Amino acid sequence: MMTFIFADLRRFWSGALAVVVLIALSVALSVTVTLQERAVRLGSARAAEKFDLLVGAAGSETQLALSAVFLQPAPLPLMDGAVLGRLANDPRVELAAPVGFGDSADGFPIVGTTTSLISALSPNLSQGAHFSRLGEAVVGSDVALSPGAQIKPMHGTAETGGETHTAIAYTVTGRMIPTGTAWDRAILVPIRAVWQLHGMHGEEHHDHENEEAGSHDAGEKDHGHEHEHGHVDADAPLDEHFDAQSPGVPAILVKPKTVADAYRLRQEYRTGATLGVFPAEVLTRLYATLGDARSLLLAIALGTQAIVIAAIALVTIMHVGTRWRQIGALRALGTPVRSIIVLVWGELFLLFVAGIASGIALGYAAASAISARLTASTAVRLPVEFAPDDLWLAAGFLAVAAAVSIVPALAALRSSPAAALRA
Repeated sequence: MMTFIFADLRRFWSGALAVVVLIALSVALSVTVTLQERAVRLGSARAAEKFDLLVGAAGSETQLALSAVFLQPAPLPLMDGAVLGRLANDPRVELAAPVGFGDSADGFPIVGTTTSLISALSPNLSQGAHFSRLGEAVVGSDVALSPGAQIKPMHGTAETGGETHTAIAYTVTGRMIPTGTAWDRAILVPIRAVWQLHGMHGEEHHDHENEEAGSHDAGEKDHGHEHEHGHVDADAPLDEHFDAQSPGVPAILVKPKTVADAYRLRQEYRTGATLGVFPAEVLTRLYATLGDARSLLLAIALGTQAIVIAAIALVTIMHVGTRWRQIGALRALGTPVRSIIVLVWGELFLLFVAGIASGIALGYAAASAISARLTASTAVRLPVEFAPDDLWLAAGFLAVAAAVSIVPALAALRSSPAAALRA
């Protein structure tokens, strides 16, 4: 029976190939949407899991999380430096790391922070050591700079036409291990160097700076004002002690000692001036929106598949009609009805199986390519992987294929043996 089926498919190979390609493309669309949505969920969740609590100035929770966790450039207001001092000395806090943005170098964002945050992200360095002076820097694993390299910071990015700072050039002292987060593409420098570079000297300047700090920066003036640059002593020793006199920062990454402490701290800092958020909760809301988009795309994909399947079934019925003499002759020669059904059903089902298998492979390849491009631009690893639930999707495809394939098989029984012999 299989020999007869394969011989018939070779005879009509061009039509069979067209059917397989159509099925593969329609299945690939569903597989790509499913795998890509899952990759975004897993990748973003893993990227945010190192950050328990995020404290920033009152504003958008989503923007705060995207900027502080995923390093997406956007203007963030500064909050009073006293907040950093309180969190840094709070007995319920294991880690309170300020982050300051606004500068870049060679297309990589420069983030002012502390060695404690570097240790939280990368417990061990793949090269070199932590910075110990204001003019030193540690780079992420994807930054193509080796220890000893010089970094000249630029305000903003090259795309936005930023100016290069002349007050300091950082020296790379170490490289982090891969973390699978946006921080793999970051250049980390002492937060005090960022403060001094942008003319921030503590509480006495803070109010004025807050009024003018409209850029995604730890103190840079907005485009309507002249930039104020300060002097940075690159050889000055590192000072990571923070108190009420500390300059303002756009965000503080906090690691509470217990889960209960995390909830208490979030509630305490959800005031009119500050905002405390769990990045995971923000992602959950984003996932809901993402899930709606996935449902829409899947509905479009399933609709496309329904149209393709209907077209294939129609073409197959027409193909069976052109073979009515052959089928009638087989029945006249005594071929059992079930054999005729299996023959016609087997041909179409085999094409469906080949198309579904090719579609799954094509969808996986497409999702992997999309994830690779997104990872290259964001550094967030987006794992493309199948899940047990996908077996139900594949089983559903096969069940529909089996059901659709029976239609032409039943239509073949309408061929009259007597009419076939007279033709």
